[in-house]
Amino acid sequence: MRLMIVIFLMVCGSAFATEDRYEFANAERESTFRELTHELRCPKCQNQNIADSDAVVAKDLRDKVLSLVNEGKSKDEVIDYMIDRYGYFVHYQPPVTPATIILWVLPIFIVVVGFGFIVFRQKKASSKQTWSEQDEQLLNKLIKQYQRREQ
Repeated sequence: MRLMIVIFLMVCGSAFATEDRYEFANAERESTFRELTHELRCPKCQNQNIADSDAVVAKDLRDKVLSLVNEGKSKDEVIDYMIDRYGYFVHYQPPVTPATIILWVLPIFIVVVGFGFIVFRQKKASSKQTWSEQDEQLLNKLIKQYQRREQ
């Protein structure tokens, strides 16, 4: 009886462990498909490629990549197609654009300007702290008055 239960569980368990099987015309298309599914990011899963994601949108993307590869589209054409529909987020290696340059340079620029502002304020404050003869005389007078009160 136990043996039948174990066999039944193994058969039922293997029914749930289905994996997508794709048919390709040649090995080149298959390797292109594999490369693309590892290069394209799942829009729902944030940081997981469409090859590893179980999301429905990842399955749809895999199917679309398969159809585009089977149509004879090149790797760059498929990537361009996906970027047109999902934006630069879908590709792990987005191109350098003015927006990305600003995102990288702006924080550095803010830090440099902030540091320059601090240095400027310190220099300005230190230049105001020069002692004149009058300041020295006033200080000495106050010291003498304070010393008289203590005695």
